[in-house]
Amino acid sequence: MTIALFIFLGLTVALGAVLAYFYWRQESLLFYPEKLPEHFSLQQADVHEETVAVEGARLSALHLRLPQPKGIVFSLHGNAGSLADWFVDLDFYRAANFDLYMIDYRGYGKSSGHIASEAQLRQDVAAAWARIAPQYRGLRRVLLGRSLGTGLATGLAAQVQPELTILVSPYWSIRALAQLHYPFLPSCLLRYPLYSHRDLPRITGPVLLLHGDRDALIPPVHSQRLAALARAPMLVMVAGAAHNDLQDFAAYRAAIAAQLAAL
Repeated sequence: MTIALFIFLGLTVALGAVLAYFYWRQESLLFYPEKLPEHFSLQQADVHEETVAVEGARLSALHLRLPQPKGIVFSLHGNAGSLADWFVDLDFYRAANFDLYMIDYRGYGKSSGHIASEAQLRQDVAAAWARIAPQYRGLRRVLLGRSLGTGLATGLAAQVQPELTILVSPYWSIRALAQLHYPFLPSCLLRYPLYSHRDLPRITGPVLLLHGDRDALIPPVHSQRLAALARAPMLVMVAGAAHNDLQDFAAYRAAIAAQLAAL
């Protein structure tokens, strides 16, 4: 065996090992959960802790319940943290008179289990919606997704057709993001493609897209391209905002408040 052939075989084996690791362990690249101890309390006077039974796990959920709400905002959060970080700004929803419901994905917060596939993620989200939706028959239904949660919210909205869909920092697809941030990895190995662009055209109601014009993680062009596919789009580019700080800008809050008030 020549030295050149030996080196080639060694590099081939090394590359194969890297690709195999990416395929089987890509959850560690996509999901950054914060675990919470079981005794950690997230309840407030009008916020109730609930659980959603799904196959092989139990999802932790929080539910802001107002006396006579106008409707429900079913929110799906990003890929890091837990409900302790995401279930915030409750006075905003109290002022809008909308209940708020949010789950932690498997392995996040006090939820058990671990994420194993995109199909499982979507099934969990659908199970959580099926649990809460009957309580709001005849009221306004809003699906809100942020970052990772936008792809899941888009898919669910295409099925249930809510009165409003809100997508905060959405992506064309996770596959497109992977090609941007990991161009050296074959996109065919991605087990979580999350094709938002395939589901969005099937949403018949209004879709509000909000994006920071300084977002380096998910470039604003993703929202611009998605807006072109929506049947009733409202695109708001938040000047000066990046990926994690949109909620700190008045334009972000004003856009959401206006759409909730209009329902």
